[in-house]
Amino acid sequence: MSDLVARTGRHQQRYEDGCRLIAGCIPFRYRTSDDNACKSEKTIEVLMINSQSGPGLLFPKGGWENDETVEEAALREALEEAGVRGELKDFLGYYYFRSKSLQDEFCPEGFCKAAMFPLLVTEELSSWPEQSTRERRWVTIPEAAEQRRHPWMEEALVEGFQKWHAA
Repeated sequence: MSDLVARTGRHQQRYEDGCRLIAGCIPFRYRTSDDNACKSEKTIEVLMINSQSGPGLLFPKGGWENDETVEEAALREALEEAGVRGELKDFLGYYYFRSKSLQDEFCPEGFCKAAMFPLLVTEELSSWPEQSTRERRWVTIPEAAEQRRHPWMEEALVEGFQKWHAA
């Protein structure tokens, strides 16, 4: 078993203008398919994880804490929740949402501001902190848009990730 441990508690959590600050990423890889003998094509796959509070898939994300940069927080969440390491790419943007499970004394309405990044996966661990409660699944972008739990995730995928990748 890995000696990696997921952080717990919210005493280090960052807030801004009534929002809990979240850091996350869209882990991705390139899969080469040889459909045609003359031409090989690269397909982008993104890694999603199951939600612990209902149906649908999620991108790894979580609280951005006082003792880390937003990039460090995004990398930590990818490791803790999905068991992957990689190279963060250009910042995609901020995505706003409301979460019933993230309501607390500092943010009673559960408003969240998520900083999202693409993460080119370079290592997929066989053991990670949340493996007992998280399943991970590689999916195509259309599958991710269809199976995502929250609408803002489709916006991050289409308006953020796909536009970044096409640039």
